Amino acid sequence: MSLVLERPLVFIAGIILVPLALAVFRRLRTPLTLVLPLGPPGGVPFRPPFNIEGLIRLLRAAEYLGVFLLLLAASGPLIKTGEKVWLSRGADIVAVMDVSPSMAALDMEGRSRFDAARDLIRVFAGKRPSDAIGLAAVGSDAALLVPPTTDRRALLSRLESLRIGELDEGTALGMGLAAAAFHLQNSTAPRRAVILITDGENNAGAVHPETAAALLPPLGISLWVIGIGRSGDVPVDYVDPRTKVRRSGILSSHFDPESLLALSRAGGGTFLRAPSAQSFAEAFSLVDEKEMVVRRQGSLTRTRRLRTPLIAVAFIFIFLARLVRTGFLGARL
Repeated sequence: MSLVLERPLVFIAGIILVPLALAVFRRLRTPLTLVLPLGPPGGVPFRPPFNIEGLIRLLRAAEYLGVFLLLLAASGPLIKTGEKVWLSRGADIVAVMDVSPSMAALDMEGRSRFDAARDLIRVFAGKRPSDAIGLAAVGSDAALLVPPTTDRRALLSRLESLRIGELDEGTALGMGLAAAAFHLQNSTAPRRAVILITDGENNAGAVHPETAAALLPPLGISLWVIGIGRSGDVPVDYVDPRTKVRRSGILSSHFDPESLLALSRAGGGTFLRAPSAQSFAEAFSLVDEKEMVVRRQGSLTRTRRLRTPLIAVAFIFIFLARLVRTGFLGARL
């Protein structure tokens, strides 16, 4: 952002000539003054109830500031801001996230699978500003929470409000993939992809996950299946969003990579294991690399004129100063 003057010579000339004119005017109008003390001889001299000299200096400063703002307005001030714009379309991507209670398992370096997934989606979206990214959630049912969009505020806001157990217990992977396919089928983006993040098998929903995955290749949509977590006993801690009851304990995790591998094959996609926080981050990095789209960008300059608001503020300063001089002080001091 920068401040530019359309007529800088007007401003320079005004800075030189206006102070000279004011000095000459003050010299010509200064009357002969005689200081006489008010009050009885030897008594206490008269003192005004307030500092008149200070008030006059303040009023004079307000008038000078008003004149300066008028001079600045006459110079044609502009505020120019530059912003980056994308000249080509990016990819359309839908992240399908498992929000079943098992995602509360704390095996991502002391953090839950759910929190790790949210953070990586947030980072992924931040690295791809020209891509339209959507969010779907999977529980006993599935729902598209945010359609593919470049509005990162909307995406991150819904991602932040997402809760474990929001769609009840269960894992309807097929419903989540079907919802993503439905919202990407008419996309004209150069690349389209679905990223499924889950820690379990399909155990709910009316659509078999492999049937839903098979819809993607004919539509030109690539599929990434990231299996997060590990088998064994894992601590779990979360608050049920419906009952507001805190649930904690030990989860006997039965992670089955074979079913997720079969699911990815049915969709002609790629299956990535993420038993740790590091491998989870590496999986997302691979998706980011493989789904990259060559994007062209340019710059756009926006201009905002300041003349009108400067004139309005200047007249407010000058008007208030003159009003106090003539009305409150009762004289043109």
